[in-house]
Amino acid sequence: MAVPAPFSLSSDPLASKPATSTIFGRDALKTGKFEPTHFRFFTASRRNQGFTLKASMGPPGFTAEKLNNNKLQTLADVEDGCDIFHDLKDRFFSFKRNKYLKNIEQFENLAKAQAPKFMVIACADSRVCPSNILGFQPGEAFMIRNVANLVPSFESGPSETNAALEFAVNTLLVENILVIGHSCCGGIRALMSMEDDDVEKSFIKSWVVIGKNARIKAKAAASNLSFDEQCKHCEKESVNHSLLSLLTYPWIEEKVANGKLSIHGGYYDFIDCSFEKWTLDYRGTKLEENGRIAAKNKIFWC
Repeated sequence: MAVPAPFSLSSDPLASKPATSTIFGRDALKTGKFEPTHFRFFTASRRNQGFTLKASMGPPGFTAEKLNNNKLQTLADVEDGCDIFHDLKDRFFSFKRNKYLKNIEQFENLAKAQAPKFMVIACADSRVCPSNILGFQPGEAFMIRNVANLVPSFESGPSETNAALEFAVNTLLVENILVIGHSCCGGIRALMSMEDDDVEKSFIKSWVVIGKNARIKAKAAASNLSFDEQCKHCEKESVNHSLLSLLTYPWIEEKVANGKLSIHGGYYDFIDCSFEKWTLDYRGTKLEENGRIAAKNKIFWC
């Protein structure tokens, strides 16, 4: 049987075509009309090139029919791999047309500087995006999200959370810090599942142990309740614990004491879509270890 001639990159009809991309010019910005991108064609082209190179190394009997079938399968894989970004592309262009271009002056100002009124500390949970829940618009809130929305104390040393706090409070001069907890928090559940003598090491446990005082209080206050109810109690208690941790930062406590900065707690229950908010009463709060906060201006939205 005759062996088919080796395939090469030059024999691939797609290989000789340069990759293209669409660049949006001023006319597109003004009209809001965009030509389709060539991203998927470009990706498919590159994948086909790589596949053709491998095909030239095939054993005797590797027929053109098999190659074509494999090429079709490769293209299908590329199509499927790009599908996950189709919705994101559509959402991006929708944002650009309906928000960016319609508020171009606002976004031009934001490109020069930001002056948010809020610093928000929220959980990394995908169900509790503060911008979605509370409607924060670009430039309104400087945010940090971590597992279980915890705030380490000043003495704990550097972390991405206190780095964000330092920048927000001392550089951006935010007027409010809002710590948001939420229902069914996996990080709090991990915290509540830990034992005092737990020696097992993991990144999650090493992080959530920051809230151990909240766990102690929750277990003491809700000892007669189910584990799920204890976790819910701790979800709120950990927010208060984080508010107390904020006051361990000298530059935060000074601004709070002088009335230049307010710190608030929030709790989003996505089971019934309700939101609680309270503000720390600095004058009535005990700052000693295991102290309890005094709250004011409590509100409940449901």
